[in-house]
Amino acid sequence: MPYFNYSGYDSKGKSTKGTVEAGSSMQAVDKLTERGIVVVDVKMIEEKKGSIKSQKVLPLENHIFFCRGLASYLRSGLPLADCLRLMSKQVHDKKMKPALEKLLAEVESGRKFHTALSESGAFRESLWRVAESGEQSGSLISVLEEAAEQFKLEDGLKRKIKGAMTYPIVMAVVGIGVVAFMLTYVVPKISELFADMHQTLPLPTRILIAASDFLTSYWLWIVLGFLILFLWMKRTGRKFKMPFMQGISDQLNLALVMSHISTLLKSGIPLVQALRMASSMDIYKQRWLDAAEMVKAGHRFDKALEKIGMPEETVAVIRVGEMGGELSAALQNVSDQCRETAQARMERFSTLLEPIMVLGLGVSVGFIVLAILTPVFDLAGIVK
Repeated sequence: MPYFNYSGYDSKGKSTKGTVEAGSSMQAVDKLTERGIVVVDVKMIEEKKGSIKSQKVLPLENHIFFCRGLASYLRSGLPLADCLRLMSKQVHDKKMKPALEKLLAEVESGRKFHTALSESGAFRESLWRVAESGEQSGSLISVLEEAAEQFKLEDGLKRKIKGAMTYPIVMAVVGIGVVAFMLTYVVPKISELFADMHQTLPLPTRILIAASDFLTSYWLWIVLGFLILFLWMKRTGRKFKMPFMQGISDQLNLALVMSHISTLLKSGIPLVQALRMASSMDIYKQRWLDAAEMVKAGHRFDKALEKIGMPEETVAVIRVGEMGGELSAALQNVSDQCRETAQARMERFSTLLEPIMVLGLGVSVGFIVLAILTPVFDLAGIVK
C-alpha cells in the first residue's frame, strides 16, 4: 500500500506534517480527518523499503486496450467485476493477464477500483488517479475514455519520433559499414602496392592509409569503447540527443504534458496535483513541480508558467483560458498547437535529411575512391 506525505493543521490550529499509509489520496485524507487534522496537501511518496511491486508498469498499448475495453463493457451496463473477468479471459498477453486477474480478485474482495489499480503496480499513477476521481464523481466511463485518448496521443507521439529517426539511423549504419569495410579490407591491400612505389603519396592517400592503419590496429578498443558507452547510457537512462531534434522534442513534450494536465482537470483533479502527476511525462520534470509549488503558494497559473520559462504565446493562451474559467480547453488548444508545430518541423526535417545523408555518404566514398585512384594515375604518368 502506498504512503503519502501530508501537511495541515491539527485540532489546536498548529501546523503539522507527517506520513500516512493509505490506498489512495482520498483514503489518506479520510484517515487524517478522523484524527482531527485539516489537510492542506497530500502527496504520494515512494513505497518504503521492503515493499515489492507485483510487476513493472505495463506499456502504453496495454493501457489503451485496458481503458477502451473497460469503458466499452461498462457502457453496456455490465458490473465492474464482470467486465474485468471478461477482459482477463480475452487477453493473452503474459504481462497483462496476471495484472487483470489480480485486479479482478481485489475488486471481488471489496476493494475500490482505484485502490486495486494503485496497488497492482501494473498501471500508471495517472490512470488510477483519474479512476479515483471518476469513481467519486460517478463518471468512470468518460474518465476511462479520456485516459485512453491521452495514452493514444502519447503513444502516437513516441512512434512519430521513432519513425523520424529510423531513416537517418539506417543510413548512418549503412554508411559506416561501407566505409569501415573499405578501410579495413580494401585499403590495406592497395596500400601494399603503394608502399612498393617508393614515391611520395598525395595527401588524401596518406590520410586514408593512416585512418586504415588506425582502424585495423585499434578496432577492438573502438568496439569496446562503444559497448561501454552503450551500457553506461542504458544504466543511467541517458539518451543520445541530436541538436536539430531538440526543438521538435521540446514541442512534443509540451504538447503531451499540456494535454495530460487538461485531461486530469476534466476528471476533477486539482491543478496542483495535476501538475505533479503530469511532471513525470516531461524530461524537464522539475519545472512543473516548481509551477505546482507556486500555484499552491497562491500564484496564478499563467504567472507560474512565466517564471518557469514557458513561451509568451503559450502563457497568453492559458491566461485567457484561466481568466475565462476554461483552463482545461486552453491547455488542450496549446497542446494542439505544439503538436502541429512539431509535426511540421518533423516533415521538413525528414524532407531535408534524405539528400543530406546521401550527400554525406557520397562524399565519404568519393574521398576514398579519389585517395586510391590519385596515386594510380600518378603511377601511370611515371610509366609513360
